[in-house]
Amino acid sequence: LRLFCRLDQDRSRCLDARELQKGLAQLGLVLTEAEVEAVCRHWDQDGSERLDLEEFLQALRPAMSQARKAVIAAAFAKLDCSGDGVVTVDDLHGVYIGCFHPKVQSGEWTEEEVLRHFLDNFDSSEDGQVTLAEFQDYSGVSPWTQMKFVAMMTSAWQL
Repeated sequence: LRLFCRLDQDRSRCLDARELQKGLAQLGLVLTEAEVEAVCRHWDQDGSERLDLEEFLQALRPAMSQARKAVIAAAFAKLDCSGDGVVTVDDLHGVYIGCFHPKVQSGEWTEEEVLRHFLDNFDSSEDGQVTLAEFQDYSGVSPWTQMKFVAMMTSAWQL
């Protein structure tokens, strides 16, 4: 995050090719204009010709280890009560007890709203369903070491 902010000279919360080129040069990686434009095109997932923070982090994130993938898949399987490969609010009714959520207890939200809010954390396509790929993308952002991540997931998801 600090590197991204340092590279984002105009504070637009996006990097253009010029900002990326200048920032990488300051770090000792000198690229030609054509090379940095090719990098930007490759990393730019939404076609905006600029890199937002998510695209930048996605490009720099190392590949997920097999141990991390396995524990994420186990947590996903626990959520996917129907076994159809996607998690919906209906699946969550079987594993997540929303009635104990503080906002339900205060009357601010319904249990359905709590479940929708929980699902929305993972639903990057905003289609009301979470695939394993979306669940892995969300879980892949953890900065923890593999051992700590696996321990946290095992404990939190009671795997």
